[in-house]
This record gives sequence, C-alpha cells and structure tokens, in this order.
Amino acid sequence: MATMAHDEVAPVASGSRLASGLGFAIISATSFGMSGALARQLLDSGWSAGAIVLIRVGIAALVVVPFGLVSLRGRWSLLRRNAGLVLVYGTLAVAGAQFCYFSAVAHMQVGPALLIEYTAPAAVVVWLWLRHGQRPGPVTLVGAGLAALGLVLVLDLLSGADLSVAGVLWALAAMVGAATYFVISADEDNGLPPMVLAAAGLVVGALVLGVLGLVSPLPMRASSDAVTYAGTTVDWWVPLVVLGVVTAAIPYTSGIAAGRRLGSRLASFVALLEVVAGVVFAWLLLDELPRAVQLLGGLLILAGVVFVKLGERSTAEMPAEIP
Repeated sequence: MATMAHDEVAPVASGSRLASGLGFAIISATSFGMSGALARQLLDSGWSAGAIVLIRVGIAALVVVPFGLVSLRGRWSLLRRNAGLVLVYGTLAVAGAQFCYFSAVAHMQVGPALLIEYTAPAAVVVWLWLRHGQRPGPVTLVGAGLAALGLVLVLDLLSGADLSVAGVLWALAAMVGAATYFVISADEDNGLPPMVLAAAGLVVGALVLGVLGLVSPLPMRASSDAVTYAGTTVDWWVPLVVLGVVTAAIPYTSGIAAGRRLGSRLASFVALLEVVAGVVFAWLLLDELPRAVQLLGGLLILAGVVFVKLGERSTAEMPAEIP
C-alpha cells in the first residue's frame, strides 16, 4: 500500500469516538453478513458471481456517489493525489473481495467461506508488524486466538466441514481483498473523507468488473427466475437491490467511518461479527438454525475483540519502528 498512516491505528479512542466507532463497525459487519445468504440463492438460480457483484457494486455506487460529491466539495485534487490508492481500494477491497467471496460461496457453504476470508484480521496484524514495526503483544495474540477459536465454533467446523479446493482458494483471495479494505479504510493521512473514499472505490470497482466482463471470460450470467428465502418467494430484483443498498452502500461507508475511529487492527477484529451475522442470516433466510456451540463461539469472538482492544492500547503507547 503506497502511503499508509504512521501506525495504521487511530489514536487510542475514548468516549464518544470509541462508542461511535464500535457502532459503525457493528452496522457494517451486520450489513455485510447478509450478503452471503442473499447471493447463495441467486447463484443457485443461475446467476454468476460476476453479474451479482457488478450489479451490487453498481447500485451501491449510485447510492453513495451523490453523498461523496457533497463531501468532496469540489476538491478534485484530493482524488488526483490519491488516484493510485483509490484504484487499489476499488480493485481489491471492493470488486476483488466481493467477487472472490461470492465465487467461494458458489463452491462451499457460506460459513466456511467466511471463516477463511476472515483470517484477514490476522493478515492486518502481520502487515502492521512488517510494514510499520507494530509487533503484536501477548494480549493481542490472546485476543486473536480467542477470536479464531470463536470462529471455529460459530462455523461448527469441529463436526467436520466439507471444503472444496476451489472454494478455499477463492476464499483466500477474498481474504486479501478484506485485509486491503481494513488497512486503507483506517488511513486518515490521505485526506479523503470517508464518503469520498467509499464512492470512488465503488465507482472504480464497478468499472473494473464491467471491463473484465467485456474483455475477459469473466462469466456474466443472469436469470429472471424468482428466488426463495425462508419459504417466501420474491422477484429476482429484490435481493439485488438489498445487496446493493443494504449490504454494500451502507456497510462500505459505515466501515470506513469505523476504521477512522478504531484503527485498522481493532476495526478488522470487530468486523469478525460479520461471521456471526452471516450465520444468523443463513438461519433466517435459508432456514439454517445455529446451534448452541455457535452461540458460544460468538461470545468468544466478542471476548477476542476486547483483548485486541487492550493489546492495541499497549501497542499504541510504544514507538513504532518505521523502516
């Protein structure tokens, strides 16, 4: 990443800044968590991952761009100065992460795909260590371990999940996109307001997907068949609108706002709640009932977030070693 913030961690948040950051992060994680269940039924009805993501990102861009223009206030030099950063964000964090995740869901269950993608917080910790000298302390490592154990329980992997090689590879690629999203979203040094970054990233993501659909063998299949969620049948366009507005426009903007207040490390760990939300929405929309062990896993994830926050405070107080 070109020029990341000195610590990639917001100043130790307190009071209203911490509370609002956590609120934005929970909204973002919950909204993102709905996408897998919605997309799964579309995929099963004949849609391709590329077509779903293109429409989802396109709708989100239409919703967010007006707010981004207002927030930009004619300061086009901000976009020119950060053109490379926006290109990376739109390509990896928006188009790449979504396409790869939906491709993984096409090969495997929503839960295991999310588990693999959400090794991203560990990747963020490693990035901050290698790039900015922020060596994770024992408290942070304990938090990461608790969160990882919680994810295993939430996804009920102990009973033996059937993982496909293609699905695992797509989910790992989605992890790279998710880690990019957390790191860039938390960077305040670029001067881009959250709405501007979200809008520009969504536009770039839509353009990248559109170009790939035109000049490459990226499948763009669509279907007009109705889809069914929890026994209720709806027209094909209904989940697409929800995917664009509720699971893209809202979580991208709120996620950036969370990253600016919490820092990339804590924001990425709070975002693990997306996995919990994904399981809940799979239950509500696909009639997949979570078990007691999965609820225990959710509590462990929350405990992991608390430990990571404590570890972040001690890390922030140490001078970073800039290579």
